[in-house]
Amino acid sequence: MDEAVTPTVNETISALGKRKRKRRPLAGEWPVAFEFDGFAYAVMMATPQDIEDFATGFALSEGLIASTEELAELTVSEVERGVIVRASLPQRSAALLRERVRMRLVEGSCGLCGIETLDEILRPLTRLAQAPRIEPNALSRAYAELPEWQSLGRQTGAMHIAAFCAFDGRIRAAREDIGRHNALDKLIGHASRTEIEPTSGFVLLSSRCSYELVEKMVRFGCPMLATISAPSDLAVCRGVEAGLTMAASVRTDDAVILHDPHRVFA
Repeated sequence: MDEAVTPTVNETISALGKRKRKRRPLAGEWPVAFEFDGFAYAVMMATPQDIEDFATGFALSEGLIASTEELAELTVSEVERGVIVRASLPQRSAALLRERVRMRLVEGSCGLCGIETLDEILRPLTRLAQAPRIEPNALSRAYAELPEWQSLGRQTGAMHIAAFCAFDGRIRAAREDIGRHNALDKLIGHASRTEIEPTSGFVLLSSRCSYELVEKMVRFGCPMLATISAPSDLAVCRGVEAGLTMAASVRTDDAVILHDPHRVFA
């Protein structure tokens, strides 16, 4: 799809009051409706690009599938007002699907679709056993490389990015979206579809570290999450619970180590 960026003309004004007209692209934001087994599951606001990756990562993050092979008959249809994604789930997901079926409009893929109780939001996480084998300058290298992968971000100034990085800091894959949750779901979907092993690196996000992103990482099975901005307290608590190595406020020469259960930064 070519609607990830929409050209437009804006009027700008300088500090001295001078006005000029300038063409500035805007980030695309479309409704993306997910239908599983014929049921309307959720409508997400997302950038209309890498939709197959988005569908796969979303289904994995929601716990509807355990592997890409379980998402069958995936189709993406562009309609007048957005995008409809249809797919079939394994039989074992039928009960969970029925429980969570909702038709709602939300701001991003936050992982709360169809969840009604606090206990369900804070359900126990599987503990990660794999230690990240990160090299000393990996965070700095990944942060420095990130702009090279932000083509939509450079054009619009309104995109998040999620990058999968090798333990030496080289970025192996990245996905952009107007929503931080969507960007991570797209990356998870891409990694799963291209058989990138989750334990072979870490993820760097251009956003703050919220607890939903931590939970998506744990379900993905990746041992380390790094973010450009700071975390919430619940994000750190959930990361500690799951044994996730966490870093925040990453820069070229600095980072805050939030949780280091394997002492890889010692």
